[in-house]
Order: sequence, then structure tokens, then C-alpha cells
Amino acid sequence: MNLRKYIRDIPDFPKKGIVFYDITPMLKDPLASKECFDILVEEAKKYDFDLIVSPESRGFLFGPIIANRLGKGFIPVRKPGKLPYETISISYELEYGHETLEMHKDAIDKGDKVLIIDDILATGGTVEAIAKQIETLGAEVVGIVSFMELSFLHPRKKLSKYKVSSIIVEE
Repeated sequence: MNLRKYIRDIPDFPKKGIVFYDITPMLKDPLASKECFDILVEEAKKYDFDLIVSPESRGFLFGPIIANRLGKGFIPVRKPGKLPYETISISYELEYGHETLEMHKDAIDKGDKVLIIDDILATGGTVEAIAKQIETLGAEVVGIVSFMELSFLHPRKKLSKYKVSSIIVEE
């Protein structure tokens, strides 16, 4: 199945010059979304890991489903003020601005093996920040899996020390 045809390109969102890749048409279609999750589960099986970590908001649509199918734990990474317990935070640059993410301090234990899963891998800034948080807690990032990668933004340069897998690569 050509899953790319289920991704809608929205120009000039969230700001002029940025193309937003909207996955909601894929999520709406039960066959396309099942295919997507089946492929992501098979890709995740290639890694030896304890936990899946995914950022809000769209990473939340992928991480928990894959974790559940594989019998693994899921850890959310959120924007500031969204998590109720003590957090660690990290700030970083996006292709269109500045962002801060938080994770519960006790979410990941020293020595855990963590797989990061996200929907779209653009510049790699979000995933790089998450990886730094995970490593600060003494855990190991065993890999990064994304549904779609925007290779023209060169995310693998920032993520060169990690194994990266993407289902769709937009050149």
C-alpha cells in the first residue's frame, strides 16, 4: 500500500515557507492506519528495548499503540506544564522556532534501553533533544523509528550516533 498518498501536504503551516505533513487522512482510513502500525511494529521488533518514548502531539498516536502491541512500556514527552510529577526539561530549536519538552524524572531508569518513535522526522531537533533527556537519566537510546522522514532537511546529520529507521522517506 502506498501510505504516502494518505499524507496531506499543507503549505505555509504553522508559518509561511513550512510545509506541514498531515497524517490525519492516513489515521482516518482503517486499512491505511493498520498497514502503518503493522509496518512500524515490524520495524520496532528489529531493536532490543525496554521502553518506547514518543513526543506530543502526533508521536502519541504511534508510540503507545506500538508499545502495547509489543508488550513494552510507553513514556510520554510533553510540552511544559502538562506532566503532574517532577520533570526534567530540555529546550531546543525547531526549523520554525524554539521548543521545550519535559519528561517525568522517574520515567526511565538507569540502564533502560529506549526506542524513540515519532511520526515525522524533520530536522531531527525534537528527537535529538529527547535522546539527550534519555541519556541524562542514564538510559541508552537503541534507535529511532519514524513513520516519515524529510530527508531534504538532513535529520540524520544531527542523529548520526543513532540507528534511524523511517517507513516513508520524502526526498
